[in-house]
Amino acid sequence: MKRLSFSNVMLWVGLTFIYLPMLIMVIYSFNASKLVTVWGGWSVKWYAGLLDNSQLMGSVMRSLEIALYTAIAAVALGTMAAFVLTRVTRFKGRTLFGGLVTAPLVMPEVITGLSLLLLFVAMAQLIGWPQERGLVTIWIAHTTFCSAYVAVVVSARLRELDLSIEEAAMDLGAKPWKVFFLITIPMIAPSLLAGGMMSFALSLDDLVLASFVSGPGSTTLPMEVFSAVRLGVKPEINAIASLIILTVSIFTFFAWYFARQAEERRKRAIQQAMESMAEEAASSNWKPAQAA
Repeated sequence: MKRLSFSNVMLWVGLTFIYLPMLIMVIYSFNASKLVTVWGGWSVKWYAGLLDNSQLMGSVMRSLEIALYTAIAAVALGTMAAFVLTRVTRFKGRTLFGGLVTAPLVMPEVITGLSLLLLFVAMAQLIGWPQERGLVTIWIAHTTFCSAYVAVVVSARLRELDLSIEEAAMDLGAKPWKVFFLITIPMIAPSLLAGGMMSFALSLDDLVLASFVSGPGSTTLPMEVFSAVRLGVKPEINAIASLIILTVSIFTFFAWYFARQAEERRKRAIQQAMESMAEEAASSNWKPAQAA
């Protein structure tokens, strides 16, 4: 019998500690009782009741909308910052620029949120915008925060690229912008997707920044859940959280499936190329021998 090592035991303990509360929450989302700590039988009435809870569903839609816009903007800004850090090797203030790009990674969110709040208040007094804090200010705050993560992920990928491919394309007459969109972007597409997914998840999960820069009518899902939990966990909270877990699980499965299919196609293409090269080498060796 194979003995369990200490690392395997700690691995399973860690996974149990992470996923067991989620499993318990999913089970209690089917609880028929209004008291989340008292089991009253199986029921799906809390899932059906979500359609009538306009306040909770409105916060879900606002969070999804902000997260989508944040992912798009963060990927665009983070990619440009990563391109400057990796390809523009010498310019004045490069060290300062790199520090400013990565500063949100280590800056406490309370400080970032308070700074943005003071900035929006000062801008409203000086130029009259924004007149009120809402979805736009939350989007700006989340984009500022998530762009740093995208810059780090994309810059790591850009440093690994073979520049000879881009140089060959430009030697053949391709313009720099065409090389960037037709060669560089496809090669860093996995990192762009990873950065976009990370930005979407961070924006959907953020509570601190949104609490500082939000206003009336712009309550996000984490804010709604946090305010509801302070008065006691409601069954609807378990239901909406279970639906989010299900959505994330399905999306992760399809992402893994398509990535696996792409990797298998790449391996088959490499194997076919090697086989064709071997056949060409064998035929070229056979012809001189036949001629001799």
